[in-house]
This record gives sequence, C-alpha cells and structure tokens, in this order.
Amino acid sequence: MRTGKACRLVRLVRVTKGAQTGPESLLERAYNDALEQTDDTDESRTRILDAAYEQFRRVGIQRSTMEDVARRAGISRITVYRRFATKDALVEHVVRREFRRYFEQFLVDIQQADTPADRVVLGFVGSLRAFRRNPLIGGLIEAEPDLFVLSIVGDGGRTVATVSQFVAGQIRREQLAGNVSPDVDADLVAELMVRISASFLAIPSPLVDLDDDAQLAALARRFLVPMLQPADD
Repeated sequence: MRTGKACRLVRLVRVTKGAQTGPESLLERAYNDALEQTDDTDESRTRILDAAYEQFRRVGIQRSTMEDVARRAGISRITVYRRFATKDALVEHVVRREFRRYFEQFLVDIQQADTPADRVVLGFVGSLRAFRRNPLIGGLIEAEPDLFVLSIVGDGGRTVATVSQFVAGQIRREQLAGNVSPDVDADLVAELMVRISASFLAIPSPLVDLDDDAQLAALARRFLVPMLQPADD
C-alpha cells in the first residue's frame, strides 16, 4: 500500500483530467506547452510560481506550506489560493514548468548538433544533466529515489510512453530527412532509449559516473547510436 508521501510524489507526474478523457501525465502537458509556446502573462501567477520554486528548492516540498509561499512572494495567502486551490495543484504547476523548460531547451539544443548520432548523444547527456542538476527535480530524485521510481512506474507507463513518443517523433524527422533508415523501428528504439535513460536517473550505477559528461557521451555513442541502424535480417 502506498503511503501518503508516496502518493504525493506520484501525483507530481500524473494528472487526471476526468473519467471520459482518461489520465494525462504531467510530462504530456509540459511537452505540449513547449510545442505550443504557451505564454503565461499573469504576473501574479508567475510571481507565485517563482516563489514556490524557491521555497520548495530551499526547504523541500513536504515542509513547505501555502503560507510560506505567500510570504516569500510578498502577497496574501488568499491570492495564492485564488490561483492554486491546493498545495498539490501548486506543486504540479511548479514541476510542470521545470519539465517544460527542459523540453524547450532540448528543442533548441538539438538544432546545434550536426548529425543524428550527435543529437542522440546530446539528448542522452543533456536529459540526465538537466534532471539531475535541476535544483528542484534533482533534489527530489536524490532525497527520495524510491519514490521517484514509483512515480515513473506507478502511472501505468504513461510517463515513459510520453517521453518515448517525443523521442520517436525526433527519429521520424530524421527518417523523413533521409538521415536514418526507414527500416528502423522508431517507436521501439525510442522506448529503449528512454527506458535506459530513466533507469540511470532512478537507479545509481556503480560503473557509470552520471556527473561525467564525457563518459555519458561515450556510453551513448557505443550503445545508443547503433540503435539508429536497421537490424540485420
């Protein structure tokens, strides 16, 4: 049975829209925001999110209250509750914004790589770096690794599927451009790449230094880049 603490972390990456439409992961919403270039011009809301990010980063999510966020933002508690009805809703939007920033930066970074192989390496190294070194998300992973694993595997595979769809889309673009063989199974390759990346995030490795970008790049070139080649008959 999940504890209340575990359930809270699971809710960070799984959001329910309703019985008819089914669940939508936080990553899906963040990715769609990045693609649509959603611009939030609500100054008060942005101020609250900035204050909440600082509060959660410095004190931790569990020990922070809505009153703490209001105080740090320099606004009334009522104003915070008008924008975010519950603490869970506020946490969701703060984490979602961090994921969105990752997707936005990734879409910019991959344009700087010259070849599909370079883009695979950049994506692998960049994703591990972005999540591990993010003051908020990296802190969650470090402080509660077991619950982080639960948040990934406890949503019926939707988080992995969302990121896999994103990677598969990038592979298909390479195929349309003639850079990757059409015989490569984009969906399967994408899922394998995402699962490998997620496993490194969730489970420490005694063999790989996740803070060594050069080692991660070599790992990606040796094991991930060959996935872009069609399987032998």
